[in-house]
Amino acid sequence: MIKITPEAANQVRRSAEHNKIENMYLRVAVRREDDGSFVYGMGFDEQGEDDTHFVSEGIDVLVSNANKNLLEGATIDFVEINPGEHQFIFINPNDPAHNVSPPTGDK
Repeated sequence: MIKITPEAANQVRRSAEHNKIENMYLRVAVRREDDGSFVYGMGFDEQGEDDTHFVSEGIDVLVSNANKNLLEGATIDFVEINPGEHQFIFINPNDPAHNVSPPTGDK
């Protein structure tokens, strides 16, 4: 399903502890826009009937069954974008933005 890196898992734990919601699940969602691009979301939630539950790096994760195929094989990481600026990123083989072919080098 979705892989969470150790760095992302540590940040999720810190956020849950800070907000005193350690007993909630991490919900991961994606929406496909009209232009085909993907918009991702994460938050803490309770499990619903239409959810798939799994564990990655010790984090209980929920994905709605409607989002499951779009997130299959995705990785969530927490990286330093600029010095001192960190954010979650999604690496998703199903996302057209991540499937750009490299230049061929034709001359």
